[in-house]
Amino acid sequence: MRYFVIVDGAEHEVELIERLGALVVHFDGVPIDVRYEEVDRLGQVALFLGDESYGVSIEGDANEAVVTVAGHAHRVLIEDERERAAHAAERERGGGALVKSVMPGIVARVLVATGERVARGQPLLILEAMKMQNEIEAPVAGRVEGVHVEEGATVGNGALLVVLAAENGEEA
Repeated sequence: MRYFVIVDGAEHEVELIERLGALVVHFDGVPIDVRYEEVDRLGQVALFLGDESYGVSIEGDANEAVVTVAGHAHRVLIEDERERAAHAAERERGGGALVKSVMPGIVARVLVATGERVARGQPLLILEAMKMQNEIEAPVAGRVEGVHVEEGATVGNGALLVVLAAENGEEA
């Protein structure tokens, strides 16, 4: 199975093939020797790349996670080839965008309402995190299909904030 993985904004292609009971991994077309062992059921794993080993913490789900290695957190988005094809078809039909939180925080202000038209880059809400106010902007021009948070709400990383229906051929 082929996966498209975005790590801290950089896209990579990962292919996983099971061959004779062993997992063969290609990262950006290059085979790598990799294996892992679960340390606990809380997302802690031991990752082995060749002769090197790493303690890794994984928080999230099968599509989006924060992976911490040696104290450094990395945002990881994962899409398999079937999901990628479905998302491409959705964009061709004039799909939309799910606007999710990129960090835990508190919703300081909601700036849009359901049914409102927004421009690409228009602020949708203000998310307060680590004593800073962050504008969350529309990734596409379109219409607000739903606002899924209220002012004062505490949200986690990856929480759904706003759903947009794209218009004028915009892509998320």
